[in-house]
Amino acid sequence: MIPLHLTLKNFLSYQEASLDFRGLHTACVCGANGAGKSSLLEAITWAIWGESRAASEDDVIHTGAENVRVDFEFICNSQCYRIIRTRQRGKGGSLDFQIASSSGFKTINGKGLRGTQEAIISSLKLDYDTFINSAYLRQGRADEFMQRRPNERKQILADLLKLDQYEQLADRAKDLSKLYKGQLQQLEESKKRLTEKLEEKEVIVTQKFTIEQEIEQGQKEQDRDRERLQQLQTLQHQRQNWQQQLIWHQNQYKNGVQESDRLKIEQAEINHKLEELQTLLAQEENINFNYQNFLKLQQEEEILSNKFKTYQQFQNQKQQLEQQILKQTNALKLELQKTKTRLENIQQQEQEIQHILRNTAEVEAGLEKLQESRQRLNELDQLQHQVAPLLQRQNHLKAEIQTTQARLMAKLEQLQEEEIKLSRELDQVPATRQEAMTVDTQIQDLEKKQIYQVRVKEKGTERKTRKKQLEDSQIGFEKQLKELAQKLDLLEIPEATCPLCEQELDDHHRHHVIAKTQTQQREIQNQIWQIKEHIVICERELQNLRSEYAQLKEELTPYPSLQQYYGQLEAKLEASGELKVKLNQLRSEISELEEALAQNYYEPQLQNELKSLEKDLEKLQYDEQTHALVRAEEKRWRWAEIKQAKLDEANRRQSKINQEKPQILEKITSLETELENLTKTSTLQQHLEAVEQNLVELGYDPDEHQQLRLSLRQEQNWQLRHQQLQQAKQQYPNLKEKLNRVEQQLKIQQENQGTIQQQIEQIANQIENLTDYQDVIQDLEQIIQERRQNLDQLLSKKGSFEQSLNQIESLQQEYQINRQQVKDYKKKCRVYKELAQAFGKNGIQALMIENILPQLEAETNQILTRLTGNQLHVQFLTQKSGKNSRQKANAKLIDTLDILIADARGTRAYETYSGGEAFRINFSIRLALAKLLAQRSGTSLQMLIVDEGFGTQDSEGCERLIAAINAIASEFACILTVTHMPQFKEAFQHRIEVRKTSQGSQLILSS
Repeated sequence: MIPLHLTLKNFLSYQEASLDFRGLHTACVCGANGAGKSSLLEAITWAIWGESRAASEDDVIHTGAENVRVDFEFICNSQCYRIIRTRQRGKGGSLDFQIASSSGFKTINGKGLRGTQEAIISSLKLDYDTFINSAYLRQGRADEFMQRRPNERKQILADLLKLDQYEQLADRAKDLSKLYKGQLQQLEESKKRLTEKLEEKEVIVTQKFTIEQEIEQGQKEQDRDRERLQQLQTLQHQRQNWQQQLIWHQNQYKNGVQESDRLKIEQAEINHKLEELQTLLAQEENINFNYQNFLKLQQEEEILSNKFKTYQQFQNQKQQLEQQILKQTNALKLELQKTKTRLENIQQQEQEIQHILRNTAEVEAGLEKLQESRQRLNELDQLQHQVAPLLQRQNHLKAEIQTTQARLMAKLEQLQEEEIKLSRELDQVPATRQEAMTVDTQIQDLEKKQIYQVRVKEKGTERKTRKKQLEDSQIGFEKQLKELAQKLDLLEIPEATCPLCEQELDDHHRHHVIAKTQTQQREIQNQIWQIKEHIVICERELQNLRSEYAQLKEELTPYPSLQQYYGQLEAKLEASGELKVKLNQLRSEISELEEALAQNYYEPQLQNELKSLEKDLEKLQYDEQTHALVRAEEKRWRWAEIKQAKLDEANRRQSKINQEKPQILEKITSLETELENLTKTSTLQQHLEAVEQNLVELGYDPDEHQQLRLSLRQEQNWQLRHQQLQQAKQQYPNLKEKLNRVEQQLKIQQENQGTIQQQIEQIANQIENLTDYQDVIQDLEQIIQERRQNLDQLLSKKGSFEQSLNQIESLQQEYQINRQQVKDYKKKCRVYKELAQAFGKNGIQALMIENILPQLEAETNQILTRLTGNQLHVQFLTQKSGKNSRQKANAKLIDTLDILIADARGTRAYETYSGGEAFRINFSIRLALAKLLAQRSGTSLQMLIVDEGFGTQDSEGCERLIAAINAIASEFACILTVTHMPQFKEAFQHRIEVRKTSQGSQLILSS
């Protein structure tokens, strides 16, 4: 991926920014901390993959903005693409993927946002995880790989290589193997159950015939009892009908008595009400007189109420006018206070302004000094513009010369290391051959133990099956024992019947049946004890087999690693023939490089140009220290410019105060006059006096009104008495008529009571002549119900036997099918077990890591040589001996990923190296990983980003890091380095300066 153009709108710290990458080979992104350097790089990852360091999707939107947009144009696989990604705050986003054509860019989106993202990844052959672990060395993440534990490093490498797909295949193969193994066990158990069922066929037929006879006998007895029950139920139903008629007539009689009592009570209540009405009608003349007096008082109170309403209106007007006068008075006083406060503030400001204006002479002298310093600084700045390109070219020439020298030295050292390595490998060939023979012998011994392990497992399965059969037999005998105990309990009951034929037993037969049942109990108990002993023996044998199987499994643990190791040894022996030819070629190339370095035959034109540049710099006589002193002097006199601005501001404020002060004094005088007139001659005051005069003329007395209300309230009772008198005149004739109706109803009710009493006596005599069969019917129903339950149980057993016989007939064919399935499942179980081992961590995954580590080690050491001047060397180890390896010659090897770092003093731990050395090691490993991951993803690594890599380095380390970056520059189309240290900006061809402003971060491209 080669970047061409990036456009940002409201992305993180940027509002509007764009960057053209065309012509940029190695560039430095520089600026202060927090200026937005890393945000520029995050924009690329967000545009392509929608990923960034932001916690949520809306966090990438610039503060205060509502949307964000990033356009990124780049070249990949010789084809130009453009991606446009946008997002609305609180809503969704959009993604547009375009490809360049002769008529412009053409959209090639997929189906929806996810489909378009998949199309981008497919075209780039690069996902986000691979990019940030390869081309993008993110800030603070350089040591992430080294800081992990050795076993975690191997997992990280597996994740980066995307070996999890093999782990998924291994898990799937294990699941299928377990599935077929479980189904195989089920089929074998099913086969044994089928055999047992076929053997039980004759017993089931005999039991079925016996049960059919019992069912036939029970049904005959049931029919007889049902016929007898039906006859008794008919007689009992007739008796119940007579009883219901008796109860109904008794209820009717009871209701008649209650109705007679109610009518008598109602008769008494009507008579009492008539007496009360007669008393009220006798007081008619007195009630009418007092009622007329009440009406007169009511008219007088109405006249005073109308005056009271007018009185309230005048009072409300008076209160409103008083409130308005008070409100205006308070407003005038508040405004007067504010104006006086403003006058005091102006007077205080005048004092401050006079204090500032005292320093006018001192400020003018400072401004003259500032002007002189700035004139000298401009002269030195112009001289610096002449010197800067020459210094930049000088540094560039030195860097190229050193790069060439470092590249030749690194190549020489690499060839020398390969020579030593090849020599050592040739010396180890005889030992490797002997070791291969030893490993082969060990593998043969382990294969014999594998065969024995299978036999032990088969014995264990056989013992488990036998134990299960014994436990089933134990359950059956315990059930029979429980049934015999129930039978004995029934025989202990006096006058018990035979449990089998249900016939009565005499003492002799009862004792005979009890003795026979007890003998059966003892026999079954003995069989249970024997079964328990066999179960204990089977469990003991199973424990021994499990221990032996676990021991064999532990002994067979090294088998996969031995096979893998044996394959590696064979590969080494096959490659030993090519080592001699390769060694001779290496020695010839080493001689040529040593001669070139000794004679300094490299970059003669660059060295001549460097000498010419040094002479030109001496003629210009530019001194950077003098330039810095003048710049400091100019900065020291800037205070005069700031104070001059304050003087100008003070003069402007004084002019404004001179205009404003007379107006404020005039306003204070006007407010005091208006406040005085408000309470004497204003319109509101005149209205208030007129309302007070109207109240006097109305002549309303509240006490007189209150006394009249009390008198009216006392006479109000005669209004109620007058209403009661009118009601009594209406109610009296109606009550007389109602009393006559109640007396007639009472007479008719008493006559009906006599008739009902005669009917009750007749029905009671008929019921006494009928027999009550209720107890007999209940006993007979209980017998029928118990016999029905017994028949249901017998029918259930019969159906069970019939179903068992049908199953036995159908399972014969299933038995033949099972035999074939057992054979197929054994084969599939074995195949998927071998696939699980092949796809597991010790199979293909371990082999792929082992194959890629030598390439990673060589690439890392090649980069590290350039960075450290051949002072450091890295080695990767994938296995180490376990604990107590000294006591055991055949100690178990542990999978790991240790990284050994060697320098001139020997091999040391990574934590003992300084921050600068540790970063160079991390940088070398990360860059080597970047190249390998890019190659495995199917694309070439054409872009490299190093975010903040200089902070931990000293001057020499930075020079080596810059030299290393320049040395590998030819392998990349674009290299971006990010730093906040200004002294390293000149070391790169181009600079992208990032500055934080009030309009967001801004980009400035310079050479």
